[in-house]
Amino acid sequence: MVPYMDKAKLQAYRDWVQSELKTCANFWLEKGMDRVNGGVYTCLDRKGEIYSTDKSVWMQGRCGWTFSYLCHVYGVRPEWLEAAKSCIDFLEDHCINREAGGRMYFTVTAEGKPLRQRRYCFSEGFYVLANAEYYGVTGEREHLERARRAYELIWQLNNGLIKDPTGLGPKTIPETRTGRALADPMIYLNITSVMHRVDPEQAALYDERAAKCADDIFRYHVKPDLKCTLESVDPEGNPRLYYTEGRTVNPGHDIECVWFLLEYANRTGNQELHRGAEQIFNWAIEAGWDKEYGGLLYFIDCLGKPPEAYEHDMKLWWPHNEIMISSLMLYRDTRDEKYLEWFEKTVAYCKEHFSDPEYGEWYGYLRRDGKPTEPSTKGSTFKGPFHLPRALIQCDIMLGQLLEG
Repeated sequence: MVPYMDKAKLQAYRDWVQSELKTCANFWLEKGMDRVNGGVYTCLDRKGEIYSTDKSVWMQGRCGWTFSYLCHVYGVRPEWLEAAKSCIDFLEDHCINREAGGRMYFTVTAEGKPLRQRRYCFSEGFYVLANAEYYGVTGEREHLERARRAYELIWQLNNGLIKDPTGLGPKTIPETRTGRALADPMIYLNITSVMHRVDPEQAALYDERAAKCADDIFRYHVKPDLKCTLESVDPEGNPRLYYTEGRTVNPGHDIECVWFLLEYANRTGNQELHRGAEQIFNWAIEAGWDKEYGGLLYFIDCLGKPPEAYEHDMKLWWPHNEIMISSLMLYRDTRDEKYLEWFEKTVAYCKEHFSDPEYGEWYGYLRRDGKPTEPSTKGSTFKGPFHLPRALIQCDIMLGQLLEG
């Protein structure tokens, strides 16, 4: 049982989370949805005014997932389902390169004309999430079939089973340097979790794929001797510490990965995996939290050398969303007070620096000292209705579980 005073505190957090979620969802419904062409605009300034009409394909899928997931958790509301459908229809009609094996674009115009194609599989991943979640809500089988096809395409591409039909090739000359990226098994693990929930017919496949993802993360990327999780390693998982990318740690990515692993560990009852995920969190938060200004640094170097990324010491919204989820999940599962303290510290930082009570939603990008970049923004090609509402929904659920426990 949670003590009475703690319950009062947890209830106050839940009230805040629910208020922020309502504001966030309404912000995107009112400011972002394209009532003419379909889909969502995400390049919005502080007030929610559009500053670029180009559309992020990632965000069409992410927005489609978010509003479907809101329906899954809280019950169907017509405006949520309409927003989800608008984004999913826009994806299907405009964002698939059918001349390149069903690979998806990265950006398109407002009307849906293709602008950029990238080699990575993240557009496809968010397409899977959106269609799978929408199927879970509506039962419309076509969306499950779409999700299954794209899910399999990502697996084949990530594992080198087929040649990339875009012809873009790898980022580096493979004869000189190739390797593994943490993002591949990490994101696929999250996609697999959603597929497992909505598509029990293929539960055995999803169990097998999830196990492979978790194994790859620990086998290749988690480095106890360096007390970190590396973004990039060689094909055998060896660290490459002689250049900057090989030493890069993205604490927010690591902490996002933590709750993906915790979900899988809890579903399978794997306590060893749970403890491993806990360790990843501890390393990332201790190394990444800015001791001078607060907040989580975007990139750090595992040996303490200078990172090359210009934005390495900025504070971005999404890593803090991931801390909220992972710290609260760890507290729920272990009842270790230090994880509740990290949740509280992060929420306090977000209230002071990211949340915008005047115009709603959160600033996306802060300088190291916690002040928003100017002119400030609520959305971009990479920021839209995804990380923040996802964190608020997850935290609402977990705070409810704690209050009932």
